[in-house]
Amino acid sequence: MPAKRGPRARLLGAAAALVALAALVSCTSDGGGKDPAGSRDGTGSTKPRSEAVRLPPVPDGFDYQIGGAYTPPSGVRIVARDRGDDPARGLYNICYVNAFQAQPDEQDDWPDDLLLRDGKDEVVIDADWDEALLDIGTPAKRERVADRVDQWIDGCADKGFDAVEPDNYDSYTRSDGLLNADDAVSFIKLLSQRAHARGLAIAQKNTVELADRRTRAGLDFAVVEECGAYDECGAYADAFDDRVVVVEYTDKGFEKALDGFGDRLSVVRRDVQVSTPDSDDYVRETG
Repeated sequence: MPAKRGPRARLLGAAAALVALAALVSCTSDGGGKDPAGSRDGTGSTKPRSEAVRLPPVPDGFDYQIGGAYTPPSGVRIVARDRGDDPARGLYNICYVNAFQAQPDEQDDWPDDLLLRDGKDEVVIDADWDEALLDIGTPAKRERVADRVDQWIDGCADKGFDAVEPDNYDSYTRSDGLLNADDAVSFIKLLSQRAHARGLAIAQKNTVELADRRTRAGLDFAVVEECGAYDECGAYADAFDDRVVVVEYTDKGFEKALDGFGDRLSVVRRDVQVSTPDSDDYVRETG
């Protein structure tokens, strides 16, 4: 979802530090992010990622359609769509799932004890999107949340998507200290195992401060919002060997991303609601 999640300034220091770590990260990767991973699908499969998944063809034409599917414009080879939509025929398709928070209309579908609660037993809410944070603070709860998200990942695979994009990896930063980075990495590692077992690549969504944990988390590429606007594109590019697709929501951010990384990363300018072409708010530009 669009990156309107509170202060981002505290992330910039992490981005700078990440650049220094990039060389170490690249030494633990094979250049395509295809290090082996096991499976959680109950089949016992341990098929290496290098044989099981396909990575996006970057840099290439990209469209971000999580606000609603429509016929991809000419030149698009990579498209991201919500898990409720079907993939676009003949393109590289990324399946969006809200993995770390509950959609407002789905909050009641979650068991009460899997919604993160504060000291007053109140559900912790991402105020920007009115979404309850999921409680991934213990191994047992991570497994239970993953069991539910795994069903969505399976649905993405069954529909024919090539990759999955679990959103809100950074939800721990909005948890009032109830969750931490280790919780997030441990949880997404479970999702990575399921995705790879189903033949899907898996993307890191935003969260530049955790890009140096890419290998531990089992992540293959990145889907990032506004890295141009926040001067983070270089950190992602280094950590993911240029396997990065970028969405910018402002003209200035779009221009910065293109000027600095247009020949390395797949960059698109969209409206903040990622609306469909029949909307008055629709914006889509490419370099």
